[in-house]
Amino acid sequence: MRMNVRKNLNKLSPAQIIITYYLIAVVVSMILLSLPIAIQPGAKWTFMDALFTAASAVSVTGLTTVNISETLTVPGIFILMLVLQVGGIGVMTLGTFFWLILRKKIGLRERRLIMTDQNQTHMSGLVKLLKEILYLVILIEAIGALILGSYFLRYYPTWEEAFLHGMFASVSATTNAGLDITGASLRPFTQDYFVQLMNILLLTLGAIGFPVLIELKGFLLRRNKKVPYTFSLFTKITTITFFGLLVLGTIAIFSFEYNRFFADKSWHEAFFYSFFQSATSRSAGLSTMDVNNFSDPTLLILCALMFIGASPSSVGGGIRTTTFALNLLFLYHFARGRRTVRVFKREVHQDDIIKSLVVSIMAVLICFLSVLLLMLTENQPLLAIMFEVASAFGTTGLSMGITPELSTFGKMVIITLMFIGRVGVVSFLFLLSKNAYRDSINLPKERVIIG
Repeated sequence: MRMNVRKNLNKLSPAQIIITYYLIAVVVSMILLSLPIAIQPGAKWTFMDALFTAASAVSVTGLTTVNISETLTVPGIFILMLVLQVGGIGVMTLGTFFWLILRKKIGLRERRLIMTDQNQTHMSGLVKLLKEILYLVILIEAIGALILGSYFLRYYPTWEEAFLHGMFASVSATTNAGLDITGASLRPFTQDYFVQLMNILLLTLGAIGFPVLIELKGFLLRRNKKVPYTFSLFTKITTITFFGLLVLGTIAIFSFEYNRFFADKSWHEAFFYSFFQSATSRSAGLSTMDVNNFSDPTLLILCALMFIGASPSSVGGGIRTTTFALNLLFLYHFARGRRTVRVFKREVHQDDIIKSLVVSIMAVLICFLSVLLLMLTENQPLLAIMFEVASAFGTTGLSMGITPELSTFGKMVIITLMFIGRVGVVSFLFLLSKNAYRDSINLPKERVIIG
């Protein structure tokens, strides 16, 4: 039987195998979270609640149909944190870690899977990359848990409870999961700017992209400080786009709500509301307020930020920051009559331009179809449905409160969106084909009228 399973897996493409692994992770997580030791006595926990929570945790989204603090026991919370690690770091990263412990050889097939899971374009240095990712994530989470746990001693009566909340908050923020065990996300810390800044820092480290963190580590730890350090084009584009969206999002939210929700707020309250919501809407899903208090223009801005999402090779979803950046760069260069995209004295590969356009078009189609389906089946306002769809696709977890009210079909649509957001649009497209290939025969070319 084992040979048959391996034989069937060998027939699948790397993208199909990765998606299969994540589906298995959802099923296993659902079983673990449904164990008697994980559920509080008398808590409502249906099959759909288990499936939805497991899919949300594996995709590190944060949307949920139940109140985690009122449903899971302490062992259940630790199980949930384990699932968040699998979803945030990735199945192949953890799988490679166990392969190394067991001294299993990492062959060509495994490297192809790692390359697909981490959205890499070449195989060299993949194992080293995954080891660095694992060490960095664990280190960030440990430091975050220690700082937040110590700080939470002023909020909780016992050190056990304080450090449990600190540990979960650190894991949830770093993996951009957006889940909480407070029962009210970060609303209890609306006036605590230290907690907010710590969460912003952790979610940024998780969402900006693991290659960026590795290059930053190399820059800080380099021996010869006199030799200029050269960052990759990926890191430059990712960093500028990521923080550019953070700043623009903050300014937009602050401006739109200045005479509305922020009318009776002090300048620093308004700034931190804007700053935190701009940061969390990229992938994290934590909140310091009820987003229903925002006006429609602000909610549309949040939808756009969630749709763009985090950076490639990170814990976040969406179309990703580099996709958005390459689309803008392509439009700019095309408007100037150029057919190539040049930035930072480099020319972007044509395949990457095509890939960014394909991802964007496919993402728009997926989200449009999802909104249409939910409009036909759910009795909810259009903006609330759009917000829910953008949140699920961007694996964000913010909601206008309609998640528990969705029908079974509606919940399945959201589960599918969360899953696509986690594995990526490219992997989802390659689900239909065994392998990518180039045409061996060139046909006569003919022009088509456009525009």
